[in-house]
Amino acid sequence: MNSRRFPWASRTYRIQTAATVVSGLGNAAAPIATAFAVLGQGGGAGEVGWVAAARNVPLVLLLLIGGALADRLPRHRVMVAANLFNALSQTVLAALVLAGSTELWALLLLSAAGGAGQAFYAPAAEGVILQSVTPDHAGKAFSVFKMAVNGAQIGGAALGGALVGLVGPGWVLALDALCFAVAAALRALLRVAPADRSAEDHGMIHELRVGWREFRSRRWLWAIVVQFAVVNSCVLAVEAVYGPVVAQQRLGGAGTWGMAMAALSVGMVTSGLLMARWQPRRVLLVGNGGVFLFGLPALVLALAAPTPLVVAAMFLSGVGVTVFSVGWMVTLHQEIPTELLSRISAYDSLGSFALLPVGTALAGPAAGALGLGGALWGCAAITFALAAAVLVVPEVRRLTRTAGQPHHEPSPVPEPEFLTSG
Repeated sequence: MNSRRFPWASRTYRIQTAATVVSGLGNAAAPIATAFAVLGQGGGAGEVGWVAAARNVPLVLLLLIGGALADRLPRHRVMVAANLFNALSQTVLAALVLAGSTELWALLLLSAAGGAGQAFYAPAAEGVILQSVTPDHAGKAFSVFKMAVNGAQIGGAALGGALVGLVGPGWVLALDALCFAVAAALRALLRVAPADRSAEDHGMIHELRVGWREFRSRRWLWAIVVQFAVVNSCVLAVEAVYGPVVAQQRLGGAGTWGMAMAALSVGMVTSGLLMARWQPRRVLLVGNGGVFLFGLPALVLALAAPTPLVVAAMFLSGVGVTVFSVGWMVTLHQEIPTELLSRISAYDSLGSFALLPVGTALAGPAAGALGLGGALWGCAAITFALAAAVLVVPEVRRLTRTAGQPHHEPSPVPEPEFLTSG
């Protein structure tokens, strides 16, 4: 990213964006590869769901610790360590798949390892990107960030689906491991000042309590998080379990589902162009409007729609993801003090992901009890209902974008993201 063309893009913003694009290439392909590795060994929707759930259990359990550490330590070091750990776990998983010894217990264990790494990475990463831009350019910066990351998702999903069909899922997982290693090397180039030592004097438990107090004091924040606790479970069940099963049964297999996932990313990128220019005043209301689009893939799959309609629904769902994500990032940047960003992000992620293990684990039994079509109808109905229900909260409807200044008091924490190397 050219700093002269984008003068608002700090050094940290550019490096973090580049590293996230690299890791995003592998991350978009890995779920497809993992699902078809399970299916290739004779597993079904239940086994695919259990493997997906195994990743999310440690993610949920460790997020708060990851968020507290990210507010106490240099965030880039936390990210580098997490990326290297994920590179190692994916390397082992790839080796097992390539060797043909993919026992279910090994898939569960290594999937859990990936979730543990993500639990430490995610709060630190969100804190870095939110802190790396100024309020005047927040909307544009977050839109460009989402476009870059989602562009990687397009290539990753399409390449992953194609490679699974051509060379098998093991090589796709090896590619994911390589992407993690490259991302870690890029993030090692960041120059971030040491954490504020005063935070350490109070202890981690105190810091988590402070974060919880700030989290629950904002009704718009916890209302959206509660909504996403359920919505994310439905979306993941569709994308990680039901979608691959339907694709294998009647849509042509991994290549078709990779194309559908790529369409999701195309929707994210094209809507990013819109969000880079459009600055709606009711930023959270508009953002939540995008959540209604999340239910379209489940709806068209339940209707046994042909591949073009499935791809179109995934595209529109991608539009909804970016509309919500940019609005959410602008709101957090505007409303949350800098020194609390990673802890608030951890509580946000904890709530949003809390039911993912349950949702993915129950995806198979739900399909068995209701039929695959019934489970898909249920996911669509729940998503639409919750997108409407959260509008009851006045702050969601009324919270407005400020004219370039955050609502919270200026943070006493230094702004290390704007430092340059030697």
